[in-house]
Amino acid sequence: MLKQQLQFKLSQKLSPQQIQLMKLIQLPTLAFEQRLKQELEENPALESGKDKTDDYEDDSLYGEDAYDDYSSDDDSRDDVNIDEYISDDEIPNYRLQANNYSADDDDKKVPYASGTSFTQFLMNQLSTFRLEEEEQKIAEFLVGSIDESGYVRRSVTDIMDDLAFTQNVFTTDERINEVFEIIHELDPAGVGARNLQECLLIQLKRKENSFGVRLAMEILEKAFDQFTKKHYKKILQKFDIDEDALKDAISEIERLNPKPGGTYAGSNKIVEQIVPDYTIRIVDGKLELTLNGRNAPELHVSKEYNEMLKGYKQSKEKSKSQKDAVLFIKQKLDAAKWFIDAIRQRQQTLLVTMNAIMHYQEEYFLTGDERKLKPMILKDIADMIAMDVSTVSRVANSKYVDTPYGTKLIKEFFSEAMKNEQGEEVSTREIKKILETVIEEEDKRKPLTDEKLSKILKDKGYPIARRTVAKYREQLDYPVARLRKKI
Repeated sequence: MLKQQLQFKLSQKLSPQQIQLMKLIQLPTLAFEQRLKQELEENPALESGKDKTDDYEDDSLYGEDAYDDYSSDDDSRDDVNIDEYISDDEIPNYRLQANNYSADDDDKKVPYASGTSFTQFLMNQLSTFRLEEEEQKIAEFLVGSIDESGYVRRSVTDIMDDLAFTQNVFTTDERINEVFEIIHELDPAGVGARNLQECLLIQLKRKENSFGVRLAMEILEKAFDQFTKKHYKKILQKFDIDEDALKDAISEIERLNPKPGGTYAGSNKIVEQIVPDYTIRIVDGKLELTLNGRNAPELHVSKEYNEMLKGYKQSKEKSKSQKDAVLFIKQKLDAAKWFIDAIRQRQQTLLVTMNAIMHYQEEYFLTGDERKLKPMILKDIADMIAMDVSTVSRVANSKYVDTPYGTKLIKEFFSEAMKNEQGEEVSTREIKKILETVIEEEDKRKPLTDEKLSKILKDKGYPIARRTVAKYREQLDYPVARLRKKI
């Protein structure tokens, strides 16, 4: 059975301008500059610079009376080519600005790294060997299979199959292993290894033949599992050596590079540039917050487009073509105004939000001691500035602040709260900092277990369970006690 009924409900929808503002707020400085550049290129009614005009007013220049004789139902409107009424010679000022820079101008371009790739670097070395045609194809295929860390992480069987299907090279396991020996002669030492054990052994073979090197090779070949798990007592018994000899062997191994490819590949990567959105300085014992000037561009509406609208309004005869042209101009001017307003609101939102965070964490910003960080969640700041939590999240997740103690990601200042024995709320960041200090200062011959770390924190006034200590330890990137052991 079908029936009709009326239902009233309230719903909230974001306007295009609000959506635009939200997108602008979450952009970091470099991405914001790209967005600004894109808008300037797409909207000729928007210009940058100090030559500001306030003449553009929506109602005064073109109110509803400007379109009295224009019918939106007129089908002929679809046939009008607006480009015919906008002169090609009418180029905005920002397009005509010279690209000459004086010595005092800041060069804001980021230089890009260039050079030989890691694979090409290895290929160049390969050309110095005298190889048969089949060996050459296998060697080039193996070099192409080396990842950024310097390893070939594929089985010989898979390599053999791929050579047959892609290179039309039918070979054997023995032949591939022979070519692997050639690859292992390339620099950096250890490149082309199939696992960590082989990588370290390749490097040791190139070192001077001393007692420590020979023992290190023997340990890696015959007791690799015990070594990785730091079962030093078993190694001492197995090789019948004293602790000093073991220390020498471990010292030789610790000097090796577990990721030989990173030595070369890392130097050719483009380093991401972090541009702080804010700067916090201590002036006369007080905090001073400033917004990066690159977040506050000077924008204004094009004078030429304003003059066009004024000319249209003053003309006595208004043809349909003029009306179509002025509609196009109106759309561009509206878009320019909306964008300028969004930029201003963005600046205001960024400053208000960061100012609240700065005062909330004032003790930290004055001292730089992470133990002074207060528990703080997004809602705390949202309540202070009377904004939505999502707005604060957009600001915190992608913005950086330059402080006297380094450039920090704003979201790092947020943390959950835990209560100490006095019932006071303390930041989990504070607890992690204390845990980090305890681990760094422990006796590495007898590292502290999670149970002992939990007891130490409890003695310091932080009653935390062992499982929570284990979670924090992993977040701080510390292994379990056994793997922190040194002799």
